Amino acid sequence: MSDSYPLRPLGEVMRLDIQRTPMRPATTYRLAGVLNAGQGLVAKGEIDGGGTEYSAMNVLRVDQVVMRKLTAWEGPITVVPAEFDGFVVSNEFPTFTLGPELVPAWMRHVCRSPRLWAEMKNRVSGTVQRRKRLNPEQLLQIELPIPPREVQARIVEILDAVDDQITALDSEANTARKLLHGVLAEHFATVKGERRRIVDLCSHVVGGVWGNPEGEGEVDRLALGPRIYAPGTSDFVTDGSPVRSFTSKQAGTRTVQEQDIILERSGGSPEQPVGRVVIAGSDLEPCVPTDFQRLIRVDPQKVSPRYVFWRLRHDWASGLTYSYSRRTTGITNLSVKEYIAREVPLPALEEQTGLTESAEAVDALVATLRTEAVRLRQARAGLLAGLLDRTIDIKSAELEG
Repeated sequence: MSDSYPLRPLGEVMRLDIQRTPMRPATTYRLAGVLNAGQGLVAKGEIDGGGTEYSAMNVLRVDQVVMRKLTAWEGPITVVPAEFDGFVVSNEFPTFTLGPELVPAWMRHVCRSPRLWAEMKNRVSGTVQRRKRLNPEQLLQIELPIPPREVQARIVEILDAVDDQITALDSEANTARKLLHGVLAEHFATVKGERRRIVDLCSHVVGGVWGNPEGEGEVDRLALGPRIYAPGTSDFVTDGSPVRSFTSKQAGTRTVQEQDIILERSGGSPEQPVGRVVIAGSDLEPCVPTDFQRLIRVDPQKVSPRYVFWRLRHDWASGLTYSYSRRTTGITNLSVKEYIAREVPLPALEEQTGLTESAEAVDALVATLRTEAVRLRQARAGLLAGLLDRTIDIKSAELEG
């Protein structure tokens, strides 16, 4: 656009500026890492200078830009905040000092811009994708629109206000989630009733099969949706609904029905956990579990399906599931038979209903808050791009904020 801010190479407004410090034995250094997508720095603990292979490391200084050369196409770039001043990084992390034309807080927001990551990706060099690097000189060749300092400051105010709203939503969701865990923990720790084996409450428990077993009807295999984790918590973030995947023929008794519980029994990493559960809603299209899942169909004459679901979900969140798991050749497998054969106290149906209603009310609040946070993050990304290229008038953005 003709009225956009002038494109200028980053080399005109910041410069490579690396301060090295020797690694001395019996001296402690605080180590930092750079997160992808401009999400900032992470403390990686303390090291002894005599216990590292590096003879010297780079020192971080407040308001500098630091990036990771390796896999730079993932956007590992940020501005150093005050709390990381003096931390060290390897020579894989070059540092840059900003010139007087740049407001550090504005540059921090720019580091979270997909536009910058795309420019970084376009300049990486190397033959193996995961080993491709971006050299400092290549970063400094990137051209971006650079508004005047006073405009940068106003953009910072607008984006910081949106970030504050996102932080508040995340905080409220985390508080509600802790409340949910507390309600479940208190209930399952104090519940009274006849002790019954979980397997005795089921009409059947089946698993998926890869291939083409006998059966009628073309149905889809079941996947549990995105595995997204809230950092520092014992809970997963999901929309709670199974999604369709992998067409296959399967016997009708294995087709997932409303109120069926799907239990993940196998996983190879924290992103593929065992013991995670979902319960099928009324809008689910025909599908079957994969070979890594078990379908648990509870007999509603004996127990509320949703009560069993919350029991199993609490097992997962509290870590109990892992005591029934075994890890071999990098894969963790849940001993489903042993897990669901254990005895649990079963309260009266009225108490089951009270627990599920309380849990689902809090769970719905958490989902609403997280949905709004996701919406704001998406809006923020568009707002940043629009403010940079001036497709969004800054006065209009201020009014909306």
